[in-house]
Amino acid sequence: MSFAVRLKEEMEFTGIQHKELAAKANITQRALLTYVSSKPSMPPADVAVRIAQVLGVSVEYLVGNENSSQNITNIERDILKFFRNLSTSEKNAIETILKSLSK
Repeated sequence: MSFAVRLKEEMEFTGIQHKELAAKANITQRALLTYVSSKPSMPPADVAVRIAQVLGVSVEYLVGNENSSQNITNIERDILKFFRNLSTSEKNAIETILKSLSK
């Protein structure tokens, strides 16, 4: 899988938009668009590192040298995606529930 494909997948999974990712990775939106375009280019190493950090994955995964972005199951990915879309108060409530269940 190419850098562009994995980048798109992780952006979709995390729910991050181009504008937000570009700002957090300290790159222009135009540069980011070249990395996810139909004729993508590979970013410089320092940019790839910043993108990976924002997305919470390794550079190795983004460039295709690892099979999994995170060693989690599909259901865990679905739960994480759902969780990330909750409000702060909802996240806090879920955290409280999970802590009470793990005692």
